[in-house]
Amino acid sequence: MNIEIIGTESLGVRGLSCFVETNSRKILIDPGVALGYNRQGYLPHPLQVAVGERTREKIINRWREATDIVISHFDGDHVPLDNANPYQLDIHRLIGLNPRVRVWIKKIDHLTDLEKRRFEALVKILNVDIIEGEGKRYGSIRFSWAVPHGKEGSVKKVMMTRIKDDSHVFVHTSDIELLNKEAIEIILSWKPDIVFADGPPIYRKLSDRQLRIAWKNALTLAENVETLIIDHHLMRCIRGIQWIKKLSLATGNKVMCAADFMKRPRMMLEALRKKLYRDMPVPEWWHREYAEKRITTEYYWNIGKHYIKNKLDIYLNHHIAF
Repeated sequence: MNIEIIGTESLGVRGLSCFVETNSRKILIDPGVALGYNRQGYLPHPLQVAVGERTREKIINRWREATDIVISHFDGDHVPLDNANPYQLDIHRLIGLNPRVRVWIKKIDHLTDLEKRRFEALVKILNVDIIEGEGKRYGSIRFSWAVPHGKEGSVKKVMMTRIKDDSHVFVHTSDIELLNKEAIEIILSWKPDIVFADGPPIYRKLSDRQLRIAWKNALTLAENVETLIIDHHLMRCIRGIQWIKKLSLATGNKVMCAADFMKRPRMMLEALRKKLYRDMPVPEWWHREYAEKRITTEYYWNIGKHYIKNKLDIYLNHHIAF
């Protein structure tokens, strides 16, 4: 099994996209990307926009070759959109790329009104084979019943995915935020050795009870899974790396972010958006010109590659000692 994590917060964008290859399947999960439209009073820094562009291209390339595409839910950082902003994946770029691909979604009855509109756009624009996956098996792929997006009782639901081959059992949890016991029980019943999980959104104000629940659930997973990758909501602030380090030390097992799993520099660009603007100033007109396609990210990408590999990595290691 080959697991490629394409886009998530420690890799510079919002999302939880990955591409899993087995002997018989090529499975693209959650083919969406976003950048957090406004964070700390700032639009995405052009360096983050440049990383987002490259993430979109990877998703498009993997869409082209996939046998199966899984959409766990229809949030804008998990699915291509008809009304995408300049930092998301425009669904029109996928027209005709892979018309025979199977697209797996949760039950239509479990879609919110906004999700239904996005689902209808997907069907109308791409004209692909849509299959309700909840509770089903298809060869090496298995899907959970819908579980809460975050805390128990959440109206929004997500579908988790299990993929098995001769060497590994991989689970993609989607946005469970480690806040509900039901999802953890399903994951453990699947007996995975690699789990790619969404962590709690500690960049928001969570209650003490929610923090305790997330920590307990994370401990349970870390103690029972050979490799636990936690990212997404957790890594929207640099305290997320501290949280992972603490979990790894508490269990002695492999707990890491997606960048570490992929052996790439940690690019927590949203968490450090203010620092990016301070270190690499941006003209006030830049985003308007970019949205109107009159300017590119080339300048910021060229200077940003060195910045990511050196200054940003040194900064994170100094301040987090991870």
